[in-house]
Amino acid sequence: MPDVRTAAATSIAPPLAGWVEAPVQYLADLSVKPVTYNPPAGTGVPRRDGNYRDFTVRIHDARPFARDLSLDRQAFILTHHETEVRDFLDEEEVRTRYHAEVEALIRRETGASKVVVFDHTVRTADRAVERGLRTPVRSVHNDYTEKSGPQRVRDLLPPEEAERRLKKRFAEYNVWRNIDDHPVEMAPLGFVDSQSIAPRDLAVCDLVYADRTGEIYQGVYNADHRWFYFPRMTRDEAVLIKCYDSMKDGRARFSLHAAFDDPTSPANARPRQSIEARALAFFD
Repeated sequence: MPDVRTAAATSIAPPLAGWVEAPVQYLADLSVKPVTYNPPAGTGVPRRDGNYRDFTVRIHDARPFARDLSLDRQAFILTHHETEVRDFLDEEEVRTRYHAEVEALIRRETGASKVVVFDHTVRTADRAVERGLRTPVRSVHNDYTEKSGPQRVRDLLPPEEAERRLKKRFAEYNVWRNIDDHPVEMAPLGFVDSQSIAPRDLAVCDLVYADRTGEIYQGVYNADHRWFYFPRMTRDEAVLIKCYDSMKDGRARFSLHAAFDDPTSPANARPRQSIEARALAFFD
């Protein structure tokens, strides 16, 4: 079982109002080994094995207490983050400009001494396959596991540096943002307070690509999960999600998140356009 947290937690009580109810897709049980087969972007939709079911959950508006959120407790925060990127579909501009912006943001928010952005994914709810993009992920998941977290360091750094870095604290973050000029109206991202996640809620799922196989955690349904979201996110906001932390001192180590259908979205809601960038962060 993954060590999610090892010390007493400090919870934030959701407000009495300011919530929606919506279905999210969990693993109902582990009767079938979860596996996701990912085709190259724009060539089709992922194919999955696993006993997935929709469960209706209450998702609270986290904006009223956004300043009280912590990467070391809830494992997600909202931050103001302006970008100079003009076209997020321009691969070169994203790699040369946006990756540097994300690295600076993570250093600012975490105090990391070194940050390496190693990939990004643009998603849309509008004709994704036709446009060569990926769709929002509606299954409850976390990007890394106890095994794949350290493996990513070994995959991306020279061997000697990787082994040296693995002896100290490191973490892996996902930075998610809206890339449309209009606020998010469709398929916003929901987040589970890490303090409400039990080790048994995290099931290892093989992630199969054409050139490699990785691991993520899929969420197993737990009625005690506390869900939050940030309604109508704008282009100058970003959410930092902690997906892995090597420290086992009581801080949040993993998280869960998923896109969901907001019942308050207008009938003619604009399709979501978003980017997520993943990064390694090292601490001296």
